Amino acid sequence: MLKRSRALASVAILAVASGLAAPAWAETLQEAIALAYRTNPSLLAQRANQRSLDESIVQARAGLRPSLDITFSGNHAQAYGDMAGFEGDSASASIGLSQTIWSGGRIGHGITAAEAEILAGRENLRDIEQTVLASVIQAYADVIRDTEILRIRQANLSVLQRQLEESSARFEVGEITRTDVAQSEARLAQSEADLANAQAQLSVSRAFYASVVGQSPGDLAPMPTLPGVPADFDDALDVALQDNPGIRAAVFTLRAAEANVAAAKAEYMPSARLTATYGGANSDFDRIGDIGDTTRLTAGATVSVPLFTGGLNSSRVAQAMERANAAQINVEGERRNTLQSVSSAYAQALSARSTLQAGEEAVRAATVAAEGVRQEAQVGLRTTLDVLNQELELRNAEVTLASARRNEYVAQANLLAAMGRLEGPDLDPTLERYDPADNYERVRNRGALPWDGVIEAIDRIAAPPIMPANDAEDAPIDQQLKSEIIQTAPRD
Repeated sequence: MLKRSRALASVAILAVASGLAAPAWAETLQEAIALAYRTNPSLLAQRANQRSLDESIVQARAGLRPSLDITFSGNHAQAYGDMAGFEGDSASASIGLSQTIWSGGRIGHGITAAEAEILAGRENLRDIEQTVLASVIQAYADVIRDTEILRIRQANLSVLQRQLEESSARFEVGEITRTDVAQSEARLAQSEADLANAQAQLSVSRAFYASVVGQSPGDLAPMPTLPGVPADFDDALDVALQDNPGIRAAVFTLRAAEANVAAAKAEYMPSARLTATYGGANSDFDRIGDIGDTTRLTAGATVSVPLFTGGLNSSRVAQAMERANAAQINVEGERRNTLQSVSSAYAQALSARSTLQAGEEAVRAATVAAEGVRQEAQVGLRTTLDVLNQELELRNAEVTLASARRNEYVAQANLLAAMGRLEGPDLDPTLERYDPADNYERVRNRGALPWDGVIEAIDRIAAPPIMPANDAEDAPIDQQLKSEIIQTAPRD
């Protein structure tokens, strides 16, 4: 057990050491975003899910096209009792063709619902993309912050080592007491612990970076200015209510639900189709290929009118309406979530900016104070503890400043994500955009026939209209709620 523990400890030490061994090349945020945009598993999986969803339009439009089937059957009959001794064989073969002409809107509304669900899926893809890129930005900022904190801890350790050497020398000549030396030793030991924690935290941040970007971070370049960060809360909120992918996906989902309500109502409508059958039968298996005079072609039209379904249709309509109600409520829920996200991210960005400004002044003042205290200690005006305390205050100010830079940057990224403005091309205009519409256009007309448009137009004639669920998709956000949030929002 002891050997195993030592082995695990050795592996951990090697992992930390390898994590600190950064490659020699510089790496920019744009490069990290481009790599994650092309290779991140979560993003690639969502793109595959969207391509799968695109197939629903092919399935919905298949109802516009004819169906063709071939049927073969064979039978053997043998009688008993009074007709004992009778024995006969029969065989038949036929090919059937059926073309729906009008379904009361079932097919047309199904196409509308599929298109709305595909649009909702695209917004969900945008949401995943923004989540991934926000994680890339956070990981990038975390590595830069933790690298800076590690540098601060290393510098602090060097300073305290020199301080201990000076204290020991002064103790030897009787200028200070043993207590002063012990204070220096205690601070040095704490500094070593802080350095170990900083190394571990940097290793954790590098591992997170590798998981979202796809490679270990190199010598990262400074964080660039994020494009499009709003200076006004009202502007951020207005953009978010228009472009936030969660809201847009909820609106498209509502449209699909409304189309499904109309499709369910269409089940009450008649349907008409054209049919044709060609085939024949034979009473002898040995002559199954010779259907002779029994061959015939049958063509006709069929009109079906539902009269009684045992409550099935009415239940489906009620079910579809409740789903539309839920989708309508979800639109408002997404709007409220967006308001909360924008307000929270904006407040965090302002708070981090204030902390950053105060931190810069604190580091400047603490640097001057630390140098002054060290000089005063050399002439006996300050004690060793004064020097140690001032050095600690300086390092704490530097760590706070590094964290404030990271916090402001991440808060700005979260604000852009809440606004719907954190897609790959938004951050890097040179990035080749993945357009989910390309696959949709490629598969939409798979299996299409020249008369698809005609059948679709006919099917929508006299079909139950799509009724908005209380006009929810066009309803403005609750004005009282919006006003309260704007009034309580932090101001720059």
